[in-house]
Amino acid sequence: MKSETTDTERVWNGVLQAMKLTASEAAYTTYLKPTILLSVREREGSRLICEVGCPSSFIKSTLEQRYWGQLAEELERVTGQKCEVIIRIESRRTREQESESSLPLFNQKTSIKSDGWKRANLRGDFTFDNYAVAGSNQLAFAAAQAVARKPGEAYNPLFIYGGVGVGKTHLMQAIGHEVIQEGKGTVLFCSGEDFTNDLVEAIRYKSTEKVRAKYRKVKLLLIDDVQFIAGKQQVQEEFFHTFNALQREGGQVVMTSDRPPSEISKLEERLKSRFGAGLIADVGPAGFELRTAILLIKSKQLGIPMEMETAQIIAGQIEGVRELQGFLSKMITDIELNPGSVNHERLERLLKIPNTGGNGAKRIVTPSEVISVIGDYYGVAVQQLKGERRTKTIAWPRQVAMYFLRNELKLPFEEVGRLIGGRDHTTIIHGSDKVKVEIETNDNFRNEVGEIKKRILGG
Repeated sequence: MKSETTDTERVWNGVLQAMKLTASEAAYTTYLKPTILLSVREREGSRLICEVGCPSSFIKSTLEQRYWGQLAEELERVTGQKCEVIIRIESRRTREQESESSLPLFNQKTSIKSDGWKRANLRGDFTFDNYAVAGSNQLAFAAAQAVARKPGEAYNPLFIYGGVGVGKTHLMQAIGHEVIQEGKGTVLFCSGEDFTNDLVEAIRYKSTEKVRAKYRKVKLLLIDDVQFIAGKQQVQEEFFHTFNALQREGGQVVMTSDRPPSEISKLEERLKSRFGAGLIADVGPAGFELRTAILLIKSKQLGIPMEMETAQIIAGQIEGVRELQGFLSKMITDIELNPGSVNHERLERLLKIPNTGGNGAKRIVTPSEVISVIGDYYGVAVQQLKGERRTKTIAWPRQVAMYFLRNELKLPFEEVGRLIGGRDHTTIIHGSDKVKVEIETNDNFRNEVGEIKKRILGG
C-alpha cells in the first residue's frame, strides 16, 4: 500500500466515488452507499485481502454477483496493490461501536466486544433495534430482553417456538448481541444440526473433551431448531449434560423450535422437563400491523424510502415475513432497472394485482380512498365517519366503509377498527356482517354497492 497512514475511510471513499460515476443512482444508494471497508491485511505476493461490510444478505449477494470485480479494480487503483475482496454482513451501526478505526494492517489493537459477535456466529443485523414488536411476539420479546439484561438469572432456559419465518432466530441472536455489547460473557450460537455434527465428529476423532469445552465454557448458549436432536440418543445424552453443566456454572441457555417441548416427538422426557423449567414463549404469525412495521424497518435498512401507506398496501397483499423480504429484494432490483419512486404503478406491477376495473385497468386502492369515496357518496364527512355520532345517516355509511375495508381490501379487523376511529373488532364484525346481509337481500342496495365500487376503482 502506498502510505501506512491510509485508513479505511479514505480508501473506501475513493472507491465509492469511482463507483458512483458508473452505477445508477438507485443502485448506488441501495447496494454501494451502505457498505464500509472493514479491514485490509497483507497476503503473500504483495496481495491485499480487503474485507467489505454490508447490512444484509441480499446486498451481499448482489455485490458478489454484480460488483465484485469492479470493487477489486477500484481498490487496486486506490491502494496501488492487487486486492482480493471478501464481502460479509456487518452493519454500519455495529462497526461504529468498534473501538478500532484504522486499518488492522497498521494498527493491531483489537476490540473483544466488536469481534465477539463474529466469533459467536451471530448475524450483524439481528439486533433488538431491528426487531419489530406486536401482540404476536410481545411476550417472547420481553422475555428475551430480560434474559439479555440478566443472563443465567431470568428465565433459564428460555424456549422460543413458532412457525417458519416469524423471527425466532432474530430474537435469539439479539440476546447474544446485547450480552456481548454489555460485556457479560462469551456467547455461542449454533443450530441443533451443528451441535449434532460437532458431536459426531468428536466421537469419530476422539475429541469429545474439546467439543464439551466449546459448548460448556460460555455464558450464553443459543441453540436454533433444537428439535433436530430428537430421536438421537447419544446427542440427547450429551446435550442433557451440557445443559446441566452450563446451569451449574450460572450460564444461560436459549433455544428455538418449531413447536413446544411437549410436542417434540422422540425427545427424551428429561429434556422436555428441562426445556420447560424456565419460560416457554411462542411467536405467532405476523399480523397486518407487524408486517407493516417489518417492511418499514427492512426498507430503511436497505435504503429504500417507503411511506406508511405503501407498506400497508404491501402488507395487505403478502402474509409471510420471508415473502415480504423476497418482495423487497424484487423491488430493489426493479428500482435499479427502472429508477424512480415506489409509486402505485410500480406496486401494481410487482405485486401482480389482478384486473379489478371493468375496462381491464389495474389499480391499487388505498383505505383512505375507500373511506373518502363512501363519505362523498352518502354526503358524510370523513371525520364524521370516524367520529362517535350514531345517527342513521352516519352509522350506516360507516358500516358500509367497514364492509369495504374488510371484504374488498381484506384488511384485518383490528386495522379496520383503527381506520374507522379506533373501534374494536366486534364492532367491525357486526357492521360488516350487517352490510353483507343487506347486499344478499336488497337488490337496490346491491346496486348501490356496485356504484360505490365503480367510483372507487375509477379513482
